[in-house]
Amino acid sequence: MSEQHPPDVRALPRRLSQVCWVVAPFIVLMFIALSFGLTGRTEGGGMFSTGDQYAMVGLGILLAAGVLWFTRPRVYADTKGVRIRNMFGSYNLPWQVVTAVRFDEGSPWAALDLADDDQVAVMAIQRQDKDRAVAAVRGLRALLADSQTGAEGTD
Repeated sequence: MSEQHPPDVRALPRRLSQVCWVVAPFIVLMFIALSFGLTGRTEGGGMFSTGDQYAMVGLGILLAAGVLWFTRPRVYADTKGVRIRNMFGSYNLPWQVVTAVRFDEGSPWAALDLADDDQVAVMAIQRQDKDRAVAAVRGLRALLADSQTGAEGTD
């Protein structure tokens, strides 16, 4: 007889990712256009060179990469535990250390309460994703409940 477990949960900030992938190329194109304006003399008597134009394009690429950094958050959860990748830092947590999955009113993203009274943000599950976020939180809660019933059955 096989045990039935809740399905795995995979989530990323969908709406934020879409916005970032639109904004990042726009930033690069804007800085490329600005680089073409860097010609001739400055008010102080200096000259813009080709290097200044390349630097402007490079700055646009760096800013676009900074915008794309916001697409980094991910969460993957299965019966073994939950793996969270936020903008800064990653966590690989077994369900035994998780006490609750929270998505408080007004909070921009979900969070996990841990047994040591710590809390871990789950930036991949964001309020602005609405139904997707609700489904992901419900999936995490189902996996947590499954792990707790499984742990009780082994005592």
